[in-house]
Amino acid sequence: MDWGSLAGLMIALAGLVLGQTLEGGHLKSLMQPSAFMVVMLGTIGAVLLQTELKSFIKGLRMLRWVFVHPEDDRHKLAQRINQWSLQARKESVLSLESQIRREQDPFVRKGLQLLVDGTPADRIREVCAIDMYYFEVQERDAAKIWSAAGGYAPTVGILGAVLGLIHVMENLSDPAKIGSGIAVAFVATIYGVALANLVFLPIANKLKGHIQHEISRREMLLNAWVSIARGDNPKLVSERLEAYLRLRES
Repeated sequence: MDWGSLAGLMIALAGLVLGQTLEGGHLKSLMQPSAFMVVMLGTIGAVLLQTELKSFIKGLRMLRWVFVHPEDDRHKLAQRINQWSLQARKESVLSLESQIRREQDPFVRKGLQLLVDGTPADRIREVCAIDMYYFEVQERDAAKIWSAAGGYAPTVGILGAVLGLIHVMENLSDPAKIGSGIAVAFVATIYGVALANLVFLPIANKLKGHIQHEISRREMLLNAWVSIARGDNPKLVSERLEAYLRLRES
């Protein structure tokens, strides 16, 4: 569990509530289901209009990464890479065929299979780089739904405020309802701006960081496979891995 993300969300919401209370306002005035529905449904509709459905669904599933980090197996992976390097040096790359069946990650299995097949180092880099490129494109397209929501939400909030003001204008004959009606109208703007800057955009940036870490993990694997295919000394392979491990820890 990423307690920092959870604490950040709670602090942001608490700031809004405390600010409203210290100004002498009532929390009930911020509880406007109609304004919330206008902002949420309008934002979701706009995002769906610009995004493929599969990317939208994938982006929603990625939300769990904000509060529960994906498992970081970098150190364990480095140990396995060192084992592959030593085994290929002492025996041959063909001996790595037994390691393929033990791996669950399709990318890892693909790289090991290329090694076992005797693929030249340059061709391994080419094939895996293409795989990494399309993986990054798909992941970033899915994460973009949150940055898109952050862009649309404030504008939809303004639309909600205008709708509320139209309702106020329809009740000008009753002055007692004008003040409260205007206050309710502008709650939609608060929802739009708050959701964009306190929820949607931070989520988008957090997901971009996780995607970049996964790309770095795959680059570590790719460089290791290229080194093994070239017959580099296992000590040199290990030293290169240390750089990636330090990058993750920093």
